Amino acid sequence: MKRQLARLLSLVMVLGLLASVLAACGSAPDLKENYPLESVNQEGHSTSYVYRASGQSVEEVADELASQKKPDQISSANSEHMFLVYGKQWYHLQQDPKKPEDTLVEVDSEEYVRSNYNSSFLETYLAARLIGDLFGSGGGYGSYRGYGSKDEYKPKQGTYHKPTEQDKKIAPPITVERKGQLTRRGSSKSVTDPGSVTGGSSKSDSGTSKGSISRKKGGSSIFDAPKPKISKPKTRFGTGKIGRRGR
Repeated sequence: MKRQLARLLSLVMVLGLLASVLAACGSAPDLKENYPLESVNQEGHSTSYVYRASGQSVEEVADELASQKKPDQISSANSEHMFLVYGKQWYHLQQDPKKPEDTLVEVDSEEYVRSNYNSSFLETYLAARLIGDLFGSGGGYGSYRGYGSKDEYKPKQGTYHKPTEQDKKIAPPITVERKGQLTRRGSSKSVTDPGSVTGGSSKSDSGTSKGSISRKKGGSSIFDAPKPKISKPKTRFGTGKIGRRGR
């Protein structure tokens, strides 16, 4: 029995470790907190978000992103173009032709890559097998080669524009760890004071927030549980008779 339990625990630990590794491989590094969003092209599920890494080379940005999250595939070091693939997100790092000291980081969905990029161009940087799996028997006939050359090699789908506030909210990837907040019902103010979870009065945003505990009628606290009624066991009294054997 003990051996079976030990084997079961070992199997659970192995499966948990494998799941965490697979989850890490599928996730992507964060860009929103480090680089400003410069341009957006979105048409349905086909999306392309462009960030600017000021004063950083393509290789430097690639090393920084790869150190955050290991990509499923990364192209060889190149001063002009590099690709990092994270699940269904393709990171195209490119030297800005108009400002060579900067790197443009373009995050494209699979749909966008399939609809706009040229497969021959991608095969220059990535494995042919990956390109074949993406395009299959169709696609890969576009002329697009990245945001830096969008005026020369225009995308088939949509047009780029400056990001709106809504674009900034939904721009991928969202991997930043944030602290949760509780919100009182009927109030737009967030609750950060643990003592105010049950409700109560609150001050202005610059002041502190104190919670209170409501009481039932009669002055008893809501945490005062009713005392159970304890009754004595019922007993019966009677008389008995003792008889002798043999009579």
